[in-house]
Amino acid sequence: MRVFIGSGCAAPQTLVSALAAHAPQVYDVEVLHILTHGPAPYAKPELQAHIRQNSFFIGGNVRAEVHAGLADYSPVFLSEIPRLFRERRLHLDVALVQVSPPDRHGFCSFGVSVDVVKAAVESADYVIAEINPNMPRTLGDSFVHVRQLDALVEGNLPVLEHAAEPASPEALQIAEFIESLVPDGATLQTGIGAIPSAVLARLGQKRDLGMHTEMLTEAVIPLMESGVLNGRRKGLLPGKVVTSFCFGTKAFYEYLHDNPAFEFRPTEFTNDPFQIARNPRMIAISSAIEVDLTGQVCADSIGGRFYSGFGGQTDFMRGAARSEGGKPIIALPSTTRDGAISRIVPWLQTGAGVVTTRADVHYVVTEFGVAFLHGKSVRERTLALISIAHPKFRDELMKEARERRLVPETQIALPPGLQPYPRKYETWHEFGGGLRVDFRPIQPTDERRLKEMFYSHTPATIYQRYFTQLHSLPPELAQRLVTLDYRDDMALAGLVPDGGGQAMIAIARYHRNPATNWAELAVVVREEYRRRGLAEFLLRELGKIALEQGIVGFTADVLAENTGMLALLRRLADPVEVTTHSAIAKVRFRLRDLKPRELT
Repeated sequence: MRVFIGSGCAAPQTLVSALAAHAPQVYDVEVLHILTHGPAPYAKPELQAHIRQNSFFIGGNVRAEVHAGLADYSPVFLSEIPRLFRERRLHLDVALVQVSPPDRHGFCSFGVSVDVVKAAVESADYVIAEINPNMPRTLGDSFVHVRQLDALVEGNLPVLEHAAEPASPEALQIAEFIESLVPDGATLQTGIGAIPSAVLARLGQKRDLGMHTEMLTEAVIPLMESGVLNGRRKGLLPGKVVTSFCFGTKAFYEYLHDNPAFEFRPTEFTNDPFQIARNPRMIAISSAIEVDLTGQVCADSIGGRFYSGFGGQTDFMRGAARSEGGKPIIALPSTTRDGAISRIVPWLQTGAGVVTTRADVHYVVTEFGVAFLHGKSVRERTLALISIAHPKFRDELMKEARERRLVPETQIALPPGLQPYPRKYETWHEFGGGLRVDFRPIQPTDERRLKEMFYSHTPATIYQRYFTQLHSLPPELAQRLVTLDYRDDMALAGLVPDGGGQAMIAIARYHRNPATNWAELAVVVREEYRRRGLAEFLLRELGKIALEQGIVGFTADVLAENTGMLALLRRLADPVEVTTHSAIAKVRFRLRDLKPRELT
């Protein structure tokens, strides 16, 4: 026979114990399940002649047996498992599940795990249900009538609990970057672990968030209690927190009990990419074990050793990608826990599986920044991913990238002192005529935007900026201009919408001389956007950053004929020293002399 066991924290503990006790009396029984918590005595090696365990998602309670070849793993999308049962491609002889006591109409709730359990109960030849008064009565498409249950067993054990992990410094930094990607009115999908909990903890200032997720944790409660997570702007089941199963504590289960704010649905609904995409601004956050430099994501294995499963990662990555304004996000620390191994890798380990393909990946986030990969070339992906890898692995990653021809042999290395991408310097401002400009630090992947801006300049602008008549922007120079350490070298770019992307229209930058702690300044604005205050705004923002970095002052070489730029620099500070040699005016001022009223 093939026996299905209920999922997650709803694993029927009394029935599982009875199954293991009965195992020596039967032979060749297959036990099938997704992730389960609690003991898995049916997987013990001594029961191999009697029971063989088969997981759709490998948990810690059976991982050793799978690694030893004593148990099986079946890779499949979580959204597609119910269909295997309903079409009897995996015929279930028996289902062992746990439910709440029946209400006055005879309906029992599947409680904290509806997922694939509902399909299993509706497909199995014989259903044994452990009736547990401790199981919360969750609402939604989450009920079974006692007439559909062939046998009932009383249980009174506490529902299994799963406490939240404490957030590491890396998780907190990753959460800060993800927060910047979440707009008001977004619908969220998160998993379990320190990173999802840290993300939810940072979203208290957002408005009208929703939730459509395969799994849920108690990290949602503060957002619901504050009114931030209200689901008003969801496209599918507005006002409802849609989920399929949950992990948490007794207090969380009590919060869920008979709570109409929660809608528990089977995974064929929650994980259907087309249903997911009905929510505008769908933000899906998934984890990974490693990501290679082309963007391939391994999430179910460590090399050739299966570790977990496909789950719903691909379902939600594709659903969020189809959503209007949606953002699929892969989030992972840059290294393993001990810091010994990079999780951004030249290529996936031998035997590692690809859960999310390079064509499905949009955003990858580590504690060092955000890499946007969708629609990018392999060279651009490589540079973006190396920039968010741990600094101690970047040189080796670049070396491997050059050897594999993922980037040109002449590609310059990232600065050894490269700081994490300084998201705090991102801002925006509205100028005359309703021109809204986003400002942010330049990144290595901005090379094409920089070149497009260069080729928009008139010969006069090029001469004023570079003091020579460049007819092209050589690759080596372009790489240097976008490859900064964000401390001694900083550049802020102004960007405006351009089709489905953004165009660079202004840049201000400084380069620090470590010997003097003064920095050389440069700024340029595209001709059609001048006389609106962009250059002055950029220089004031750059001055704030330089002060924070401990820079004493700015110097600049300006053509003496460029009277507009000289006037601008004189407006920034008082006093400003200007000395002219031949056709070049040398400008110098201390940052402490920046005019206070103009730095507000």
